[in-house]
Amino acid sequence: MRAASATILQFEDLVKGYWVDGVWRPVIRGLTLTLPRGRALALLGRNGAGKTTLMDLVAGNLRPDRGRILRNGQVSFPVGFSAGFHRDLSGAQNIRFLARVYGVDPETLVAFVADFAELGAQFHQPLRTYSAGMRARLGFGASMGLPFDLYLIDEATSVGDGQFKRKSKTLFRARMKEASGIMVSHNMNELRKFCDAGIVLHEGQVWYFDRIEDAIGVHQDILSVHG
Repeated sequence: MRAASATILQFEDLVKGYWVDGVWRPVIRGLTLTLPRGRALALLGRNGAGKTTLMDLVAGNLRPDRGRILRNGQVSFPVGFSAGFHRDLSGAQNIRFLARVYGVDPETLVAFVADFAELGAQFHQPLRTYSAGMRARLGFGASMGLPFDLYLIDEATSVGDGQFKRKSKTLFRARMKEASGIMVSHNMNELRKFCDAGIVLHEGQVWYFDRIEDAIGVHQDILSVHG
């Protein structure tokens, strides 16, 4: 049996940008970086810095303009993400389909999500009848019920009432003991609770910090200068 790699992600000369009013604007500029396995990483940056773009690149939802990403393990869809679900299928039917895609037992995943998401009878109703919060709970439960090596989390632990948030955070902490994660949040205290290292994205450059406090410090310095 081959030993697991010490790295979970490698970026090699990664470039991604968009055309805006006839001008190409880079979001990621020639990123070369290795991220270690077994860490919960905060992804920090100003609004518009490209955090969502970077997460979509890691998830495989976007292709880079140049370079490549090497993934040493199975990467989740963004946690809490439910846009890929079929609106005319029920929550339970969507979860069964997802289980088949990822090669896990459908009934086991359905039972886990039904218990965790606390949707009651609505779990068996079409997704188009769900509120945004209910869809987020379904998506969070689905992602936490699948055995990923790297979880991508975007404000997902803020879904639901106080009791549900506490349950979500407890489960997320348990997953982070067994896997890696990249988390986006505007709440620095939340990042301190969940993350032990950080990535700062600014003007197309990405820096890795082995200590979460160092990453938050640089991020706050950037905010103080650039707003």
